[in-house]
Amino acid sequence: MAGPGTAQDPAGATIDGEVVVGRGDERERSSQENAASLKMGIGITLAFFALEVAGGYYSGSLSLFADAGHMFIDASALLLSLAAIHAARSLPTRERTYGLHRAGIFAAFVNGLLLLVVSIWILYAAFTRLSHPRPVESSVMLAVAIAGLAANLYIAYRLSGSHDLNIRGAFLHVAGDALTSLAVIGAAVWIAVTGQTVADPLISIVIASVIIISAARLLRESGGILLQFTPRDLDIDAVIREMETVQGVDGVHDLHIWSLSSSIYVLDAHVYTCERDVTRIEEIKGAIKRRLERFRILHSTLEFECRECRDPDSSACILTAGIGGNPDHSRRN
Repeated sequence: MAGPGTAQDPAGATIDGEVVVGRGDERERSSQENAASLKMGIGITLAFFALEVAGGYYSGSLSLFADAGHMFIDASALLLSLAAIHAARSLPTRERTYGLHRAGIFAAFVNGLLLLVVSIWILYAAFTRLSHPRPVESSVMLAVAIAGLAANLYIAYRLSGSHDLNIRGAFLHVAGDALTSLAVIGAAVWIAVTGQTVADPLISIVIASVIIISAARLLRESGGILLQFTPRDLDIDAVIREMETVQGVDGVHDLHIWSLSSSIYVLDAHVYTCERDVTRIEEIKGAIKRRLERFRILHSTLEFECRECRDPDSSACILTAGIGGNPDHSRRN
């Protein structure tokens, strides 16, 4: 059962005390549409990834190999977004109490490592070709690059307009790859007009550098989630200050914040209070949870403590459940 102030998704859900009929159905339809667009995008991206690898091998163009690597980044971003949608639908089990939210994060980390290896190889090959130029079939290079650009523009069109953060992130990845395809097209035209194949390794160096930056960012973000770092966009001190504004809270300590996925934050904290009535404790807990929602923290575990004593047997720390209630020395929520 969700704690006070916790938003819920199903149709007819209660959000901040109000019943929102049909909102869950609308979200489900939007989720299904996003998933369909992502699956289409993944299929097209992987197909053109294979096409660019084949085109790079046949034409001798290193920049097509580099653009294929960037295509692989796009496929990873789309796959990660799709995994987030499926993970949100997966129910926890006794073996997987958090569901499958980390599956996409782990895949992103592995992809980041692979992309680093590929981009380093591209840089090595590009610098080698600067000193030992090789012939390039500019016509094949141009045709494949134009096809890749068309694919990226179509996928970007299908993903545009969504308000989902994961989909918007995937859209930016695809739009960025469209720019690299334009760079390859420019290099192919230059080679066709001037015959100077040096443009191919130069563009490859630029694209490989972009891949390294993207892969490093992917590794930093996914690695931080896997290692349970505090989310980069959260200020722990600000969270504590917000929690301490709740009437009845005398302090917060032993606070931990981590991410299950790129959009799901979890908090665990001990809260000092002088209140002893369990009903009042529940009210304080609900108020804290509502304030945590401002930081997109919808999953929290709060343990209430009495600052005046450390001895759990002390009568000063006994919480009461009201008239006729049984006393309890501590409460885990």
